Amino acid sequence: MSRPAEGAAPSSDARAPDAWAKRFDRQARFAPLGAAGQARLQRASVLVVGCGALGGAAAHALARCGIGRLVIADRDVVEESNLPRQVLFTNAQLGLPKVEAAAATLAAIGGPTRVEPNALHVDARALESLGAGVDLVVDGTDNLATRYLLNDWAVARRIPWIYAGVVGASGLVLGVRPGRGPCLRCLFPTPAPAGSLETCESAGVILPAVELVSALQIALALRWLAAEQLPAETSEALQRVDVWRGECASLALERDPQCPCCGAGRYEFLDAAPERAPVALCGRNTVQIQARAASGAQRLDTAALAARLGAAGVRVERAGSLLRFEAEAVRFTLFPDGRALLEGIADLDRARALYDRWIGR
Repeated sequence: MSRPAEGAAPSSDARAPDAWAKRFDRQARFAPLGAAGQARLQRASVLVVGCGALGGAAAHALARCGIGRLVIADRDVVEESNLPRQVLFTNAQLGLPKVEAAAATLAAIGGPTRVEPNALHVDARALESLGAGVDLVVDGTDNLATRYLLNDWAVARRIPWIYAGVVGASGLVLGVRPGRGPCLRCLFPTPAPAGSLETCESAGVILPAVELVSALQIALALRWLAAEQLPAETSEALQRVDVWRGECASLALERDPQCPCCGAGRYEFLDAAPERAPVALCGRNTVQIQARAASGAQRLDTAALAARLGAAGVRVERAGSLLRFEAEAVRFTLFPDGRALLEGIADLDRARALYDRWIGR
């Protein structure tokens, strides 16, 4: 079961919902939203998966708009290379878990939004806990595997979600309304082969592209959340933008009756065996290791580990809920769930061996 990140209390102001009328006056004056729509936003619950460029922009916008409950999940920490495009973070937050830093920034904004940060790797088991009671899922991830998992989970649970991706100066947005419009696999039936698509590491990414794609994604989220019910039409618009060329296009998509997910009801990514193998993080000379423990509820005893490492002459640092140390020319960043990022290494087998050697799980 997922837990809020240690040291990051959920944020919200305890005022009654109708006490926020002055704060959201201009927003509620927008006729398609209105006071009734604003009230629905303040009762809504949204899960944002990923808290980097897109996910952070989404969480920021949703909190500013007064979403009632905002669940954020991310496995990573704030790095200096994030700062040009990830709007929730500052220099002072370098090295902290992204969800802890994001929760602190959102709390400073104030408002009615209750923020629930979760520093974890999002897999099928985690989604069951993270997604409990949510009305909408917003995609802020940076990898296809998680997006296909989100699609399976959302279609199986009949919860709408909004896919978004950005690289370079361009991006895509697609809203998925299970049981009505197309799903992600109607558009992309299978994931592209590894290495076949451009990434932010290979092609770069610029802030205006992130901001525009996020704006389209959150405008759609507000439209759905503020409505009494989702649109009845069976088509959905795939939106594509390129901010460098000044191009915008929209393509109407229909459900594919042969879709393996929403057509045939096969949830291959959701039903797959849990992945515990080491994962090389693209372009970062970093490997992520999952704890071998069978239960996600088991937590790493960071105090005991710090004492053991200290006794071995290893210098240990703490950053929020994280533990950091360097051994054998590799820098370890440990999370409370036993997950670790090993920086300065690319060999997956050696990374697992080092994890077992120094952490012992």
